Amino acid sequence: MDELFAVLADPTRRRVVQLLGERPRRAGELAQAAGVSPPVVSRHLRILLAAGVVSDERVAGDARLRVFRLRPESLVALRAWLDQVQAHWAEQLGSFKRHVETRGERHVETRGERHVETRGERERRV
Repeated sequence: MDELFAVLADPTRRRVVQLLGERPRRAGELAQAAGVSPPVVSRHLRILLAAGVVSDERVAGDARLRVFRLRPESLVALRAWLDQVQAHWAEQLGSFKRHVETRGERHVETRGERHVETRGERERRV
């Protein structure tokens, strides 16, 4: 996972991954869409290929022409980790919300009736 984070730390590589998430493309198309030169996109594609994030295939009839595709299975571990982090923070924020809500209320008995007094009511009374 650390290697994947290192690979995706570069904004150009993230843009290439985003573009390949839309559809397979040739290197020239990626360079143009990402706004970088062909040698720059070629360098980034080599890194993405080595990390297993993208794959390439040769076009029949022209051995020089390659089409690059995103390998979504390479991002499964990243997605699982992000889901765990999100679940943890959702739980923490929910717990914090419940804590704040209960701290702002106080149960008060008035003439045998139970009432929840909010912080605002308490401040007005004081």
